[in-house]
Amino acid sequence: MRKVLFFDIDGTLYNSDKKLPIKAKEAVFEARKNGHEVFIATGRAPFMIQDVLKELEIDSYICFNGQYIVYKGEVVSKTQIDLELLKSVSAYAEIKNHPMVYMNAEKMIASSTYHPHVEESISTLKFPHPAFEKDFYLNQKIYQALLFCSLEEEKAYKENFPLLKFVRWHRVSTDILPNGASKANAVYFLCEKLQIAVEDTIAFGDGLNDIEMLEAVGFGVCMGNGHEEALKRAKYVTTHVDEDGLVNAMRYLKLI
Repeated sequence: MRKVLFFDIDGTLYNSDKKLPIKAKEAVFEARKNGHEVFIATGRAPFMIQDVLKELEIDSYICFNGQYIVYKGEVVSKTQIDLELLKSVSAYAEIKNHPMVYMNAEKMIASSTYHPHVEESISTLKFPHPAFEKDFYLNQKIYQALLFCSLEEEKAYKENFPLLKFVRWHRVSTDILPNGASKANAVYFLCEKLQIAVEDTIAFGDGLNDIEMLEAVGFGVCMGNGHEEALKRAKYVTTHVDEDGLVNAMRYLKLI
Protein backbone atom coordinates (compact mmCIF):
# COMPACT_ATOMS: atom_id res chain seq x y z
CA MET A 1 0.00 0.00 0.00
CA ARG A 2 1.27 3.47 -0.94
CA LYS A 3 2.59 5.51 2.00
CA VAL A 4 3.58 9.15 2.34
CA LEU A 5 6.97 9.50 4.03
CA PHE A 6 8.23 12.53 5.96
CA PHE A 7 11.97 12.68 6.64
CA ASP A 8 13.70 14.99 9.09
CA ILE A 9 17.21 15.97 7.97
CA ASP A 10 19.65 16.46 10.84
CA GLY A 11 20.20 13.26 12.77
CA THR A 12 17.84 11.36 10.48
CA LEU A 13 18.81 11.68 6.82
CA TYR A 14 22.10 13.35 7.70
CA ASN A 15 24.52 11.40 9.88
CA SER A 16 26.67 12.80 12.69
CA ASP A 17 28.99 14.36 10.11
CA LYS A 18 26.05 16.18 8.47
CA LYS A 19 26.37 14.00 5.40
CA LEU A 20 23.81 11.91 3.55
CA PRO A 21 24.99 8.27 3.64
CA ILE A 22 24.83 6.50 0.28
CA LYS A 23 22.66 3.72 1.75
CA ALA A 24 20.13 6.24 3.03
CA LYS A 25 20.06 7.93 -0.36
CA GLU A 26 19.52 4.62 -2.13
CA ALA A 27 16.74 3.71 0.32
CA VAL A 28 14.84 6.93 -0.41
CA PHE A 29 15.06 6.31 -4.15
CA GLU A 30 13.97 2.70 -3.73
CA ALA A 31 10.99 3.69 -1.59
CA ARG A 32 9.89 6.17 -4.23
CA LYS A 33 10.36 3.54 -6.94
CA ASN A 34 8.09 1.29 -4.89
CA GLY A 35 5.34 3.91 -5.16
CA HIS A 36 5.72 5.85 -1.92
CA GLU A 37 5.68 9.66 -1.87
CA VAL A 38 8.58 11.44 -0.18
CA PHE A 39 8.70 14.73 1.73
CA ILE A 40 11.39 16.50 3.72
CA ALA A 41 10.22 17.83 7.12
CA THR A 42 12.82 20.03 8.76
CA GLY A 43 13.42 22.98 11.02
CA ARG A 44 15.85 24.32 8.46
CA ALA A 45 15.06 27.13 6.02
CA PRO A 46 14.54 26.48 2.29
CA PHE A 47 17.91 28.03 1.41
CA MET A 48 19.59 25.58 3.79
CA ILE A 49 18.28 22.38 2.19
CA GLN A 50 18.85 22.89 -1.53
CA ASP A 51 21.73 20.40 -1.67
CA VAL A 52 19.76 17.52 -0.13
CA LEU A 53 16.68 18.34 -2.23
CA LYS A 54 18.80 18.13 -5.37
CA GLU A 55 20.61 14.99 -4.28
CA LEU A 56 17.37 13.18 -3.45
CA GLU A 57 15.41 14.77 -6.33
CA ILE A 58 12.73 15.98 -3.92
CA ASP A 59 10.50 18.98 -4.66
CA SER A 60 8.04 18.70 -1.74
CA TYR A 61 9.05 19.79 1.74
CA ILE A 62 8.16 21.31 5.09
CA CYS A 63 10.56 23.97 6.44
CA PHE A 64 10.77 26.09 9.58
CA ASN A 65 9.07 23.33 11.60
CA GLY A 66 5.85 23.67 9.64
CA GLN A 67 5.82 27.38 8.85
CA TYR A 68 6.65 27.00 5.16
CA ILE A 69 5.26 24.21 2.98
CA VAL A 70 6.15 23.44 -0.63
CA TYR A 71 4.47 20.78 -2.77
CA LYS A 72 5.99 19.84 -6.11
CA GLY A 73 7.93 23.08 -6.26
CA GLU A 74 4.99 25.35 -5.36
CA VAL A 75 4.64 27.17 -2.05
CA VAL A 76 1.25 26.08 -0.71
CA SER A 77 1.40 27.54 2.80
CA LYS A 78 3.54 30.04 4.68
CA THR A 79 3.00 31.59 8.10
CA GLN A 80 5.22 34.32 9.49
CA ILE A 81 5.81 35.23 13.11
CA ASP A 82 3.66 38.15 14.26
CA LEU A 83 5.79 41.30 14.00
CA GLU A 84 4.69 42.77 17.33
CA LEU A 85 5.58 39.54 19.13
CA LEU A 86 8.91 39.49 17.33
CA LYS A 87 9.60 43.08 18.38
CA SER A 88 8.79 42.25 22.00
CA VAL A 89 10.94 39.14 22.26
CA SER A 90 13.79 40.89 20.40
CA ALA A 91 13.73 43.79 22.85
CA TYR A 92 13.75 41.38 25.78
CA ALA A 93 16.66 39.43 24.28
CA GLU A 94 18.60 42.66 23.79
CA ILE A 95 18.16 43.53 27.47
CA LYS A 96 19.41 40.05 28.40
CA ASN A 97 22.33 40.31 25.96
CA HIS A 98 21.11 37.24 24.11
CA PRO A 99 21.71 37.39 20.34
CA MET A 100 19.07 36.37 17.83
CA VAL A 101 19.00 35.24 14.21
CA TYR A 102 16.05 35.95 11.93
CA MET A 103 15.19 33.71 9.00
CA ASN A 104 13.13 34.20 5.86
CA ALA A 105 13.05 31.81 2.92
CA GLU A 106 16.21 33.24 1.35
CA LYS A 107 18.65 34.01 4.16
CA MET A 108 19.33 34.39 7.88
CA ILE A 109 20.51 37.59 9.53
CA ALA A 110 21.98 38.05 13.01
CA SER A 111 21.14 40.75 15.53
CA SER A 112 24.84 41.38 16.14
CA THR A 113 28.03 41.26 14.10
CA TYR A 114 29.48 38.27 15.96
CA HIS A 115 28.73 36.11 18.97
CA PRO A 116 30.46 32.83 19.94
CA HIS A 117 27.16 31.08 20.70
CA VAL A 118 25.85 31.89 17.24
CA GLU A 119 29.08 30.62 15.74
CA GLU A 120 29.02 27.43 17.83
CA SER A 121 25.49 26.40 16.94
CA ILE A 122 25.19 27.58 13.34
CA SER A 123 28.51 25.93 12.47
CA THR A 124 27.01 22.53 13.38
CA LEU A 125 24.69 23.03 10.39
CA LYS A 126 27.76 23.64 8.20
CA PHE A 127 26.91 27.30 7.73
CA PRO A 128 29.01 30.38 8.60
CA HIS A 129 28.07 33.00 11.17
CA PRO A 130 25.18 35.00 9.67
CA ALA A 131 25.77 38.58 8.56
CA PHE A 132 24.38 41.51 10.50
CA GLU A 133 21.77 43.84 9.02
CA LYS A 134 20.16 46.51 11.16
CA ASP A 135 16.37 46.19 11.44
CA PHE A 136 16.27 43.26 9.01
CA TYR A 137 13.35 41.56 10.73
CA LEU A 138 11.24 44.73 10.69
CA ASN A 139 11.02 44.69 6.90
CA GLN A 140 10.83 40.96 6.15
CA LYS A 141 8.49 38.04 6.62
CA ILE A 142 10.22 36.06 9.36
CA TYR A 143 9.10 32.46 9.54
CA GLN A 144 11.45 31.37 12.30
CA ALA A 145 13.92 33.04 14.63
CA LEU A 146 16.74 31.60 16.69
CA LEU A 147 17.46 32.66 20.24
CA PHE A 148 20.86 32.01 21.78
CA CYS A 149 20.74 31.30 25.49
CA SER A 150 21.04 28.43 27.93
CA LEU A 151 18.23 26.01 28.75
CA GLU A 152 17.89 27.63 32.17
CA GLU A 153 17.68 31.12 30.67
CA GLU A 154 15.05 29.94 28.21
CA LYS A 155 12.52 29.45 31.03
CA ALA A 156 12.02 33.20 31.42
CA TYR A 157 11.19 33.54 27.73
CA LYS A 158 8.56 30.82 27.95
CA GLU A 159 6.98 32.54 30.93
CA ASN A 160 7.02 36.01 29.39
CA PHE A 161 6.01 35.08 25.84
CA PRO A 162 3.23 32.46 25.99
CA LEU A 163 2.16 33.24 22.41
CA LEU A 164 5.54 32.05 21.16
CA LYS A 165 6.92 28.54 21.06
CA PHE A 166 10.52 27.75 22.00
CA VAL A 167 12.01 24.49 20.75
CA ARG A 168 15.59 23.74 21.74
CA TRP A 169 17.84 22.25 19.08
CA HIS A 170 21.31 23.01 20.47
CA ARG A 171 23.06 23.51 23.79
CA VAL A 172 22.99 27.30 23.33
CA SER A 173 20.15 27.80 20.87
CA THR A 174 16.38 27.43 20.61
CA ASP A 175 13.95 27.97 17.73
CA ILE A 176 11.26 30.63 18.08
CA LEU A 177 7.93 29.95 16.40
CA PRO A 178 4.31 31.00 16.81
CA ASN A 179 2.70 29.00 19.60
CA GLY A 180 1.05 25.93 18.09
CA ALA A 181 3.39 25.71 15.11
CA SER A 182 4.72 22.21 14.40
CA LYS A 183 5.67 19.77 11.70
CA ALA A 184 2.55 17.85 12.73
CA ASN A 185 0.26 20.71 11.69
CA ALA A 186 2.02 20.84 8.34
CA VAL A 187 1.44 17.10 7.89
CA TYR A 188 -2.26 17.57 8.69
CA PHE A 189 -2.44 20.45 6.20
CA LEU A 190 -0.91 18.32 3.45
CA CYS A 191 -3.14 15.36 4.23
CA GLU A 192 -6.21 17.54 3.85
CA LYS A 193 -4.96 19.32 0.74
CA LEU A 194 -3.84 16.15 -1.02
CA GLN A 195 -6.63 13.96 0.36
CA ILE A 196 -4.20 11.63 2.10
CA ALA A 197 -5.33 9.51 5.03
CA VAL A 198 -3.22 10.29 8.11
CA GLU A 199 -3.05 6.52 8.67
CA ASP A 200 -1.01 6.27 5.48
CA THR A 201 1.74 8.61 6.67
CA ILE A 202 5.07 7.65 8.21
CA ALA A 203 7.55 10.05 9.80
CA PHE A 204 11.22 9.64 10.63
CA GLY A 205 12.85 11.98 13.15
CA ASP A 206 15.07 12.37 16.17
CA GLY A 207 14.66 15.77 17.80
CA LEU A 208 12.39 17.77 20.05
CA ASN A 209 10.92 19.46 16.99
CA ASP A 210 9.86 16.02 15.69
CA ILE A 211 7.80 14.98 18.70
CA GLU A 212 4.40 16.22 17.51
CA MET A 213 4.99 14.81 14.04
CA LEU A 214 5.96 11.38 15.36
CA GLU A 215 2.74 11.30 17.35
CA ALA A 216 0.53 12.69 14.58
CA VAL A 217 1.38 10.39 11.68
CA GLY A 218 0.14 6.89 11.12
CA PHE A 219 3.52 5.50 12.19
CA GLY A 220 6.32 7.42 13.87
CA VAL A 221 9.93 6.22 13.75
CA CYS A 222 12.61 7.67 16.02
CA MET A 223 16.28 7.23 15.31
CA GLY A 224 18.35 5.45 17.94
CA ASN A 225 20.25 8.70 18.45
CA GLY A 226 17.03 10.58 19.17
CA HIS A 227 16.28 12.89 22.09
CA GLU A 228 14.86 10.98 25.05
CA GLU A 229 11.50 12.71 24.66
CA ALA A 230 11.32 11.80 20.97
CA LEU A 231 12.22 8.20 21.77
CA LYS A 232 9.20 8.00 24.08
CA ARG A 233 6.73 9.20 21.44
CA ALA A 234 7.66 6.94 18.54
CA LYS A 235 5.97 3.67 17.69
CA TYR A 236 9.31 2.25 16.63
CA VAL A 237 12.91 3.05 17.54
CA THR A 238 15.52 2.10 14.97
CA THR A 239 19.30 2.04 15.26
CA HIS A 240 21.58 5.08 15.40
CA VAL A 241 21.73 7.24 12.27
CA ASP A 242 25.41 6.29 11.92
CA GLU A 243 24.46 2.59 11.99
CA ASP A 244 22.12 2.70 8.98
CA GLY A 245 19.18 3.52 11.24
CA LEU A 246 17.07 4.95 8.44
CA VAL A 247 17.64 2.00 6.13
CA ASN A 248 16.93 -0.48 8.91
CA ALA A 249 13.64 1.23 9.74
CA MET A 250 12.55 1.34 6.10
CA ARG A 251 13.28 -2.36 5.77
CA TYR A 252 11.35 -3.07 8.96
CA LEU A 253 8.37 -1.23 7.52
CA LYS A 254 8.77 -3.03 4.18
CA LEU A 255 9.11 0.24 2.31
CA ILE A 256 12.19 -1.13 0.59
